Formats: sequence, structure tokens, C-alpha cells
Amino acid sequence: MIEIINQQHKYWLNGRKYKELLKRLTARYKLNNPEITLVFVDNRTIKKLNKKYLKKDAPTDVLSFPIGEKSTNGKFYLGDIVISVPQAFKQCFSQEHGLERELELLTAHGFLHLLGYKHTEGIEEEEEKIEDLFSDD
Repeated sequence: MIEIINQQHKYWLNGRKYKELLKRLTARYKLNNPEITLVFVDNRTIKKLNKKYLKKDAPTDVLSFPIGEKSTNGKFYLGDIVISVPQAFKQCFSQEHGLERELELLTAHGFLHLLGYKHTEGIEEEEEKIEDLFSDD
């Protein structure tokens, strides 16, 4: 099951779009219906999480929390992805694309971290391989 939670209220989001992207990603990597939670938050929330878990006292764009084990209901729980929508909004201008594309990129980036990809171990190359899964918007 893929769950999308929107905890920020400044930007309107089409949660279905990101749920479909995660479905395409799980199919690409041959994962059998894993549980994934994608949470959209504000900068204050992601800053707290970044400080608590990574000891960095600043907002960031995306955090991933890999679980990689069976949950109490017996399903495989891949993990959680948390994205700061205001941070994504700032970044989309320098990348010369819209907010929705930036959120897709961050969703995919977070998903790859759940699979174990690291910044020093080919995550950028893998991101290029999966760009065909993004919407055409």
C-alpha cells in the first residue's frame, strides 16, 4: 500500500500523481506491493526531522527513512519519504522546471534512498535511468 499524506497547506498537490509515480517505481524495481508512506511537510517540520535524525539544524528537501522489513500485518514495509514542499518550490526555479516536476524528482530520489542508493554510490546515474517514469506535465 502506498500512502500519501499532505501535512502542509500552502501549496495544492495532486497526491494521486505521486502515488502513481511510486507505483511505477515499485514495478520498475520488481517490488511486490510494498508499503510506502510519502509525507509532504513544511520547512519547520523537515528541519526538526533533519536535526533529530541527521544532526543538521536546517531544512532540507527530502528525507528517507528505510525500514525494509515486514510490518505487523505481514506486508513488506519499504519505508517513509518526507518532502519539504516549500524547499522544493525554492529549488524548482533554479532547476528551470515547475514544482510538480521537482516533487517528482524528490519522490524518486527518496525512493532510491529507500532501496539503499547513496549519493556516493550511483544515485544520480540511477535517477537518469528512471526519468521516463515521470509524468509529461
